[in-house]
Amino acid sequence: MEAETMLEFSFSASNQRIQISGFTLIELLVTLSIIGILSVLALPSFSEFVGGQRVKTASFEVFSSLTYARSEAIKRNAEVAVTSASGGWQNGWTVAVVNGSTLNQQTAFTGLTIAGPAGSITYNGSGRLKASVTPFTISSSTGTSVSPRCISIDLSGRPNSKIGNC
Repeated sequence: MEAETMLEFSFSASNQRIQISGFTLIELLVTLSIIGILSVLALPSFSEFVGGQRVKTASFEVFSSLTYARSEAIKRNAEVAVTSASGGWQNGWTVAVVNGSTLNQQTAFTGLTIAGPAGSITYNGSGRLKASVTPFTISSSTGTSVSPRCISIDLSGRPNSKIGNC
């Protein structure tokens, strides 16, 4: 008697029998049903995860743009402004030297609400803010229970990020 991976052969003097092992249709349907149920249960958590990642990404982009504008203002010893796109901060923004060239542009974010100061944020040549500004609040607009993020700018012009409302 010799055993194969998928086929089992047994020989006897009176007859020849071939036995094939595998999954039955019932076993396959039960397994697929369990996978389907677990997928349906995991979907809300996955949606919340995606929403949280969008908020984190947007807050990082705001934070890095403010840091970049501050460092460029110090490096160039000139005023550098971060200006919101028409329609608000969620539609993007531009980092540019005042009365000069554009240094960086950010595209729009979908599914998010970004509330920030009206107009622009201007850094002077020493890296300090030209005027005080209200903090940014970044939250999901898709209705998921994702914690918002707050980005404030301290007196020296450095941005600070924290989880939660401002």
